[in-house]
Amino acid sequence: MFGKKKRAREDDYVEYDEVEYDEADYDLDADSDEYDTDEFPRPDFARLDFDDAPTDERIYGNFDHAPDALAGPYDISEVSDEMIARRLDLGSVLIPVPEGGQLQVEMSPDGTPQAVHLATEHGRLTVAAYAAPKSAGQWRTVAADLAESLRGDGASVAVEKGPWGREVKAITEGADLRFIGVDGPRWMIRLVAAGPKGAVDDRSPLITAARAVLADAVVRRGTDPLPVRDPLPVVLPQELAEQLAAAHQQQIEAQQAALEAQAAAAAAPPPSAIPPKLPDEPRRGADGSAMQQLGLN
Repeated sequence: MFGKKKRAREDDYVEYDEVEYDEADYDLDADSDEYDTDEFPRPDFARLDFDDAPTDERIYGNFDHAPDALAGPYDISEVSDEMIARRLDLGSVLIPVPEGGQLQVEMSPDGTPQAVHLATEHGRLTVAAYAAPKSAGQWRTVAADLAESLRGDGASVAVEKGPWGREVKAITEGADLRFIGVDGPRWMIRLVAAGPKGAVDDRSPLITAARAVLADAVVRRGTDPLPVRDPLPVVLPQELAEQLAAAHQQQIEAQQAALEAQAAAAAAPPPSAIPPKLPDEPRRGADGSAMQQLGLN
């Protein structure tokens, strides 16, 4: 299913007309004062019809995938150097690139990478990792928060069971979304699939690809203490980072040149409102021009 990784450029950032949503509206709350400890509150999920199954329970029920195909996502300590080399290394997460997929890098105004997306013919996949407590349970809380936020924005929300437990499916005005999360050792990984109507239905091509990407993903948590739900940093491969930095610099220079051209145009004197003088014409009498009167024409 996975092919050779494609070299990405800034112009690979393709917008889907059918997929218009602001993921930040449904992002994790990183303002918590808690750090990754064994303590974690258990909210009331009755209003969202969750069962009491643990988040990391593998539910294979109606799936065609073999259990070993869903052995991941992995912690960096569980994989070999060879496995790492076969994935796109983004610092905190290492992911396979689906065949035909295009890498899209979302940049901040100062040129810092904010998110990395995989664009496919069926929709877009976004994978990110977050700091979590040592004990499992963060995705359970995040899924509840997401469902509540989405419903508050008028989306139609359903909580469904997937290979790793609960998944949040939302139908919004701009796109269909599915959020899939998995708890790991002091980390949580989340994948967001976005596409046009019907794209995130169970067993759809986009969700089949999403689960395969997540099952083969690797998380590099690091040892630094971080607030719970804090996103782990995205670090681009050097070659890709250099390409994007050059493209970002070109964009800045083009914008500066456009501003200078506008300033020069504004400083130029306005054109004269007096019409130009027309050349003199031969005098004409009642019977024609002076030349005609002399019989020379």
